[in-house]
Amino acid sequence: MISNAEMIRIRRQMQRRIRDVVAERRRTRHLEPAAAAATTPPGADQEVCVTDNGPG
Repeated sequence: MISNAEMIRIRRQMQRRIRDVVAERRRTRHLEPAAAAATTPPGADQEVCVTDNGPG
């Protein structure tokens, strides 16, 4: 059987890991728009519309 102290230690370790993962995801999410803007050439995100002028 797991002692009370060991259960507390495991719980704290799990909470620390969860906090680290959440912080990493928050950093990644925060940096994504800046990274996307830096790698996308100007005007590349504009939508292009093509009209159909009929046959020929």
